[in-house]
Amino acid sequence: MKIKVKLRRAWVGVLAIAMLLPQTLLAERRATIDESPNAGVMVADLVVARPVGVVITAAGTVAFLASLPFTLLAGNASDAAETLVIGPAANTFVRCLGCTNAGYSYRDIDKNNARKERNAKREAESQAAVSE
Repeated sequence: MKIKVKLRRAWVGVLAIAMLLPQTLLAERRATIDESPNAGVMVADLVVARPVGVVITAAGTVAFLASLPFTLLAGNASDAAETLVIGPAANTFVRCLGCTNAGYSYRDIDKNNARKERNAKREAESQAAVSE
């Protein structure tokens, strides 16, 4: 009885991965991403999509390692690595929370640089006021 339950759970997991895999592999690549997802999409991404992405990345890594001797002989190991490991990993780890496209947004870096510039400007103004 327990074996049937385990098989059923494994089958559901395989089906879920099979349904999500084409979306992961066909994701567009862009240099910078400018998306503004809402809170519900961010929570769904954190709770559902990221764990599934980690599982897909791990499964792709296992498949890549299993196929490595054959892809090395055929001369297309880099294509296999891109498809099975790098693509799913980028979609899992290099994507803003709730965004649909992998890539960097640089928003946090831009905000931090703007804050540093404002602070430096204030400091310079206060130094000029003190010296007068």
